[in-house]
Amino acid sequence: MSNLTDISDVIIIGSGPAGLSAAIYVVRAGLSVTVIEKEFMGTGQIADSSKVDNYLGIPAISGYDLGESFREHALSLGVTIEDNNVTRLTTVDDIWELELSDGSTKKAQCVIYAAGCSHKKLQAENEEQYTGKGISYCAVCDGAFYKDKDVAVVGGGDTALSDALYLSDICANVYIIHRREEFRGAASLLAKLKERTNVHICTNRTVKKVEGSNNLERIILDNDTGIDVNGLFVAVGMSPQTELLKGIAELDNSGYVIAGEDCVTSARGLFVAGDVRTKILRQVITAAADGAMAATQAVQYLR
Repeated sequence: MSNLTDISDVIIIGSGPAGLSAAIYVVRAGLSVTVIEKEFMGTGQIADSSKVDNYLGIPAISGYDLGESFREHALSLGVTIEDNNVTRLTTVDDIWELELSDGSTKKAQCVIYAAGCSHKKLQAENEEQYTGKGISYCAVCDGAFYKDKDVAVVGGGDTALSDALYLSDICANVYIIHRREEFRGAASLLAKLKERTNVHICTNRTVKKVEGSNNLERIILDNDTGIDVNGLFVAVGMSPQTELLKGIAELDNSGYVIAGEDCVTSARGLFVAGDVRTKILRQVITAAADGAMAATQAVQYLR
């Protein structure tokens, strides 16, 4: 372990469940650790979930509250969390150097990368123009702005179905647009949606174009059918935030870091945890497990 005060034992990039879980394990091992998070007071994508009901022992909690609980736990153990953005990552002689957006640099003997994923876009005409003016990628964050109005949700997974269910409680009408006939999301969520009289399901369709004056007023589907809505919530999946690791660690064709359950990457001293890793299930519980494993491997590496 490091004898130099300017070199941390471990730096963790990302303060979602994976990053904070890793931080707790590292600090409890008696090592120096800093967590770097680009979002102010960020706790990862979990904050966007209206309700988390599948985290063992904590039923029916909001994602925001669960994320805050993770953060407070880490802080209570003395974990340092810094709001900053890593712009470049390099390694020389087994020492990792991180360049930050404020112009400073940090060094560490190993790095745990837990930066998560970002929302995929629809690639519909005028999408960028109406982002923030009717188009949102977080129903929990922005749904309240559309109380008693008509909205649409695009997607077929758990997030899309959960968003639609949440919006159906506050909006006049909710249109679910899905490009396939079958949904990937939980059958229980779909069943609940089908019971709602204000929910309208439209399958085998995509959104081709969005229109309006200053704000969104209409979506045009690929069959040229128009639906008048005030809000469009996009839930078509995520893209891994791994630009920093290109040329450093081995990535798969979709950009995810190739690593097994041990969270060890192809780069010496670099470990990965959470949604950025190649894995089957991307949930809060698997992210926290990844963090624990990545930290354990990092501790063994340093010792």
